[in-house]
Amino acid sequence: MIHRTFIRIPPSRVGVLIGKAGSVKQRIESEFGVKLHIDGDSGGVEIVLDEGSKPVSDMITAKNIVYAIGLGFSPEKAFSLAKEDALFEVIDLEKDLGVEGAHVERLLGRVIGRDGKIRSLIEELTGCYVSVSDELRTIAVIGFGEGFDVARQAIRMLLEGKQHSTVFKYLFRERRRIKRMEFEFWRTPELG
Repeated sequence: MIHRTFIRIPPSRVGVLIGKAGSVKQRIESEFGVKLHIDGDSGGVEIVLDEGSKPVSDMITAKNIVYAIGLGFSPEKAFSLAKEDALFEVIDLEKDLGVEGAHVERLLGRVIGRDGKIRSLIEELTGCYVSVSDELRTIAVIGFGEGFDVARQAIRMLLEGKQHSTVFKYLFRERRRIKRMEFEFWRTPELG
């Protein structure tokens, strides 16, 4: 049985999806046992799972990687979704929050910060990747474990209008808490 799925990405991201000399497309196809049929004009991508080659979950992972590249992540960051414990969330400001017009630009700007400082700080302190797409009006996060939850909460705080200093304090406090938990985990003698 042949499984297929379809996703649309911005035409401006098709070149990144294909990669230099087709390298990104080839990597997705070989690692996940799928074929990508890409329409460069519309940004439509059909993902077809090779019959009997891999589990359907690999097709879903390939779709998430294509989607992440479409949202603005680099291929390297998008491929982190292939890890078993990877988490992925997309906030569409118009659909999910009902925000329109200039208010969208203001909220995207709050998450990016001056010269990208806020986004970079969230990434650095949580170990997550954050992509803010003005074209799609979305904010996307790829991460792992506790850091993912902290990044999501920091972004939500910014979208709710909390002051940047409040968000900074939250990020640094949570970073210390996570580091302390990791330290305690490795310090605890093994049972048995």
